[in-house]
Amino acid sequence: MKEQINLGKWTEEDLDLLLNEASGIKGAGERTAFLSRHFLKTEYKESTLIGDANSPEVFVINLEAVDCFTLLDYIEAMRLSASFIEFRENLRKVRYRSGVIAYESRNHFFTDWREFNSSMVEDVTEKISYGNSHKVLKRLNRKDDGTCFLPGIPVIEREFAYIHSDAIDDEVIDNLDTGDYVGMYSKIEGLDVSHAGIIIKEQDRSKLRHASSLQKHRRVMDEDLRKYLKAKPGIIVLRPK
Repeated sequence: MKEQINLGKWTEEDLDLLLNEASGIKGAGERTAFLSRHFLKTEYKESTLIGDANSPEVFVINLEAVDCFTLLDYIEAMRLSASFIEFRENLRKVRYRSGVIAYESRNHFFTDWREFNSSMVEDVTEKISYGNSHKVLKRLNRKDDGTCFLPGIPVIEREFAYIHSDAIDDEVIDNLDTGDYVGMYSKIEGLDVSHAGIIIKEQDRSKLRHASSLQKHRRVMDEDLRKYLKAKPGIIVLRPK
């Protein structure tokens, strides 16, 4: 198995200390918030993972630069770990189905976590919206012209719920917990979400902690959740267990 490891500003010893400290935080959400705080201002960079239909998968740890989904990969694996060695092993389990390092078994879609990482997270979308969610059936990975967004990955028919932006009222915001993983619903047929981040609640404010791809940002940052969601079609919410 090939691997590529870039720990960025950390050493293995630094991560051992950080993860050991985090493991003492009882609440899953609070632990997620604590760990993700250490990624603030980390550079945004897309396509840091290596592997596709024509080239072998490489096990990548890149803490120097992340996109919205690799950020969640690293944070969730760290949440489950008390040492760097445990983090490596848990990252395999978070990123790949059954921990098998291969392009075909990588969790490419946000709702893959609901399907294949159900021991780690729970889909609470319907529960927190009190019946105001919408169910959709999508053929993930299929473009309108019949080709695939990700060549080499099969089209997956999947039903899931999302909360329409018009239904995200004070009650829904109140029902979100610190540490929830939130995906921005995509209207595109072959995609479940267009972006993802972490809910952070501090001092009566609700924020989205995410790796922003906007040219003016290009970093991990916090934004006001309500303002951010105004321009989005809706959300899917996964809660760490």
